[in-house]
Parts: sequence; C-alpha cells; structure tokens
Amino acid sequence: MADESRKPLRFTTQKSFAHRLVLSTLTGRAVNISQIRPASSTNLGLAPHEISFLRLLEAVTNGSNIEISYTGSTIVYRPGLITGSAAGTGSSGGVIRHELPAGCTRGVSYFLIPLCLLAPFSKAPVNILFTGPGVITSATQTGDMSVDSVRTAILPLYAQFGISNNIELRILRRSNAGRGGSGGAGEVQLVFGHQVRLPKTIHLLNPGRVKSIRGVAYCTGVSASNNARMIEAARGVLNPMTADTYIFSDVSSAPFIPTADKSNANAKKKIGLGFGLSLVAESSTGSLYSADMASPPEGGETPEDIGTQCAYQLLEAVSNGGAVSFAAAPTVLTLMAMGSEDVGRLQLGREVLGTEEIVGLARDLRSFGASGWGVRDADTDSEGDVIVSVVGRGVGNVGRKIA
Repeated sequence: MADESRKPLRFTTQKSFAHRLVLSTLTGRAVNISQIRPASSTNLGLAPHEISFLRLLEAVTNGSNIEISYTGSTIVYRPGLITGSAAGTGSSGGVIRHELPAGCTRGVSYFLIPLCLLAPFSKAPVNILFTGPGVITSATQTGDMSVDSVRTAILPLYAQFGISNNIELRILRRSNAGRGGSGGAGEVQLVFGHQVRLPKTIHLLNPGRVKSIRGVAYCTGVSASNNARMIEAARGVLNPMTADTYIFSDVSSAPFIPTADKSNANAKKKIGLGFGLSLVAESSTGSLYSADMASPPEGGETPEDIGTQCAYQLLEAVSNGGAVSFAAAPTVLTLMAMGSEDVGRLQLGREVLGTEEIVGLARDLRSFGASGWGVRDADTDSEGDVIVSVVGRGVGNVGRKIA
C-alpha cells in the first residue's frame, strides 16, 4: 500500500494542467501527465505558458522535482514544501520576480488564480512580481479573466474561509494582448500574507438578489473616449436592472519594449494596445458574479460592442444562478475539499455544475484522494439550482505543522 501511494498519479492531455499541478502540490502526490499535444506538428508538447507555470511552482516551493521528456509531451512532477517568498528560496528582498516570455498567449490570471490557491498553505507570505514581455493584464481570447476581475470577484471569496488579512493585488502597468494574442509587457504584483492551518468550513446556500454592479473600463495606448463609449453601452443594458451601477475608468499609456532592430540598438516599440471592460455584480448576501470582455488583438470590435457584450455576459452569469459564478466555482470547491474534515455546502446553478471544467475538477479531486460530492436539488425558490456537499480532506498547511 505504501508503494502504491508513492507512485505518480497518471493523467493525459494538457486540460486542467495548472489545476492538477496545484492539487499535486497541496496533497503531496506526484503526477505523471502525458500526451500533451501529441498530434501537433508545430507546437508539440508544453506551451510557453505551461513551462512558465512550472518555473513559478519551482520558485514558490522547496524540494520540487520536475522531469520533462525530450519532446515535452510528458512531464513527471514531484511536489515539495510550499515556502512562498521565504528568504533563501529564490526571493530577493522578500519578492520573487517571475518573468513571462514574449510568446505567452495566456493572461496573467492563468498564473494568479492557481497561485492564490497555494498561498494560504504556504510556510511564509507570498509576494510575487509578474514582469516581462508576456504579461497580459486584460481578458484574453483564450478565456482568461482580467486582473481586475481576479481582484474584485475572486480574492474577496477567500474571506468566506477566514482568509482576509494582508491580501493585495496591484496592477503596476496595464497591457492588452499584443499581435497574435501573445505578449503585453504589463506588470502585476500579488501580496498574499494570510497563511492558515485549515480553511473554515462554509455553507453558501442563499445567492440573494443583485443589489449593485461595479466595474472597470480600461484602455492602454488608445483614446480615452473608448472607455466612455464602453461605459455608456454597458449602462444602457444594466441601468434598467439596478440603479446602483458604477463603472470606473482607467486610462494608461502603452508599455515600450526593445525591438530587434540591429541598426538602432535603442529602438523601442509599443505593444499591448487595446481596451476592455470588467464587470462584477454583488448580491444582497455577498455573492459575486463577474464578466470580462476585451478588444481582440486583430481589432474589428467597437467599444460599444465590447460594452454591450460584457453587460449581457454579466446578466448570463447571474441567470445561471448559484451562490458563486462559473469563474469562481473551481476556487471555492478546491478550498472546500482542502479544508477541515467536515461537510461544507455550496449552492450552484445546474448549468455551472454540468460544465466540462467542473465535472473534470470533481474527477481530479477524487483521483487525489478527496471524497466524492453529494448533489441534490436546492430546497429554495431558485429553480434549477443544486446543493453540492463537499467533505474536507483536512490537508492543511504542512509548513505550519513543521514550524
């Protein structure tokens, strides 16, 4: 039995790559992930953002071992202790600088959300500065949410688990996706200084009714009038629903990066041009629903289209029901599974629970030793909602045990 527990868990394909590595790190179980883009003739194996995430894991842990095959289509990951930004583990002055490559096509939220799941279980506070030509702070065409939505719709949920102190997400330099959807040269800093032994058991059973809508309209290197046009279009859809709607406008200049012009060594170019909108609806019971839209890298979308689409996307997230939105459900369910050995309950919309991502998460948690979920229809007036019961695994903070 002991030999079986030491064998790596086997997974295939690159789906849920980051989340599987997070579960591996939290539970201490090694994983073997194979068949990563095996049919691709040009992009075989790990993508730049996946390699960068592995380097991030290596920076915030001590003793991790990563083995990658020659083609990059198979990886074996043996996790170490989550040390955060502790001295002597790669940090400089208590801050870890993590540079994203220019070919990164994922938003920085692809790295932030998994990192926030690891941070409460760290031995020391986490302070990471994301920099480099690949940092994209806006929403992306690959489905990543903006940093604004992470700050306003994901991080506040940690307070439900008793994790609320010294948590800050700073956008030091904004950027949109560059040409081809890659690169942006933004800069983001995450400070997560609240470490716990075990997250609290939660019972979120009352979604409530939407009472207010907040948002951020941002533009980088383009006219500030784009923000006003997005806000006007979004308010045209949202004002009939609730009068308490406020959307903040943020205008910033485009970042400069050096070019590869050999004739002029000091030549620089602008990248990360574009605009976007982040909206968050809060209910009377504290439930949060978010929506994100950003201009595509190739252009062709007017600010009015972005504002209207984002507003309708927010209304769709609210209509799906549940106490948490689809974007936040993986974070909440994972923290519930890693918490104390008690039964927590969460009300979810039936359409949210039935998505491929949530079903895959349930299977992955079961593979890592967590209990199966109990699902029943909600007893409230919310039609189509279900109650998901999750038994905590009691993993806790190994670093705190040792300390």
